[in-house]
Formats: sequence, C-alpha cells, structure tokens
Amino acid sequence: MVLAAIGQMTSTNSLAHNLKQVQTLVRKALASSAKVLFLPEAADYIASSPEEGRSLAKDRSFIEGVQKQARENKISINVGVHELTSDGKKVKNMLLWVDEKGEITQRYQKLHMFDYTPEGGQSMKESDTTEPGKAFVEPFDTPLGKLGLAICFDLRFPEMALHLRRKGAQILTYPSAWAATTGPPHWQSLLRARAIESQCWVIASGQVGAHNEKRTSYGHSMIIDPWGVTRAELGGAEVAFEPEVAIVDIELGLVEKVRQQIPMDKRFDVYPEV
Repeated sequence: MVLAAIGQMTSTNSLAHNLKQVQTLVRKALASSAKVLFLPEAADYIASSPEEGRSLAKDRSFIEGVQKQARENKISINVGVHELTSDGKKVKNMLLWVDEKGEITQRYQKLHMFDYTPEGGQSMKESDTTEPGKAFVEPFDTPLGKLGLAICFDLRFPEMALHLRRKGAQILTYPSAWAATTGPPHWQSLLRARAIESQCWVIASGQVGAHNEKRTSYGHSMIIDPWGVTRAELGGAEVAFEPEVAIVDIELGLVEKVRQQIPMDKRFDVYPEV
C-alpha cells in the first residue's frame, strides 16, 4: 500500500503564511502515513497585481522551506510555484518535484495559458503576465508509480494527457487554482474524462477560497482512479476552511487491470497521432 495525499490551501501574497499552511499539510500527510504530498498550483503565492507577483517571484524562501520540509520529514512533495523569467518581465508557472532528500529533481513549466473572458465579468489573461513553457517533462518514477506532470488549464487539453500516457505515465497530476465560476460545470467532468481516456490515476490538488478581493478558487481537490471513480474529494469555498488533506492508496494494479479490460488500440493509420 502506497498512500498519496492531496493538500488544499488558500495562498495569499504572504510567502511566510503560505509556508505555514504547507507545514500544516505536511504534518497531516505524515499522520496518515502518506509517502507523497501533492500541493496546488501557485502554492507559494497568489498576488494582487503583476508587479507584486514579479517581486514575490524573486524570493526563494518558500521553495527552500518546502525543500526543508521534504528533507526533514522524508516525504516527496509536488508543488506549484512561480519563477521569474530571465528578462524579469514575466513569471513562469512551475511545477516542482521535490524528493524525500529535499532535492528538486523535476521541473515542469505550464504549457497552456488561462485566458478567460466571462460574460459580464472581469477577464483574466495569464498570457499577459506568464511565459508559457515549451516542452513536456517525460513521466518519471516516484514512490507511487510513473508520474506525468501538468498544471491547471492543461487539463482542458486531452492531447497532453494522451501523450503522457503513451510515454508511460500511470498517474497524471493537475495542481490547480481553478476559477470558482467554471468549477461547478467543468472541474470534475474534465478530471474524470482525463482519467478515463488515459486510463491513469488523476491527482488534482487545488487552491480554495478567496485569495484577495479579485480572486477566488473553487477547491474540491480530487483523486480519481483509472476507471473514472472519484476516490477522494475535499470541500469548496462555501464551507469554513483550514488547510486539509485527503489520502488515497494508489493501487497501480488497477491501472493494468483497466487497460487489459478495455484496450485502447489507436488508429493512427486513419487519424493523426496527437
């Protein structure tokens, strides 16, 4: 039995406050004997302006604090953070794998930018402030199995999940700060779709609640099995909140069982490989 923990939190513009939330989540994950803790997108901070975001991205104290937590507690941590671009004009939306020694061994930069114009509401254009990545990270071995990395809006692109599956992924992760407006109709439906079509475990840790006056996240962090069954789900912004975790035994045998039961034989002789 190998246990995974999803951690749900509400990041603000205080790196110190956000690190304290991570410390709480690590304690709760360890109390349940989890081997890996999955944290949300932008766990380090959610800023109230682009200028504030670029300034916070220069501070490495949160990332170093997460490394210390992993090293001292011998737990692997998957965490979403920001880094400044080389010219300092934008940030990079990053997902880091920190192993149980506290070493950053994998780094993925979000490929797809979230540009959203709600009807009658305030638009959000991640592409104005964030540099998109240019490459996948090959699925890699973890205590849970072979993991494929993605972030939030990447969830809307099934091509990415299918590519990671073909490269050997058994588990896909989608750390998110999902918009509260699109959460109810889209979040679980998309997560279940990615799990079913890739026949992978899907682990999606989310931000929840109000980060500032401008931004609120949906929450409802989930772990979904390769059959599309939701094995764990945390609450949303409508309930009283403190940092919390959900724990699931990631049964790799279920991946092979589902793939044997329903073979997905692609017809790339008829349609293009995506």
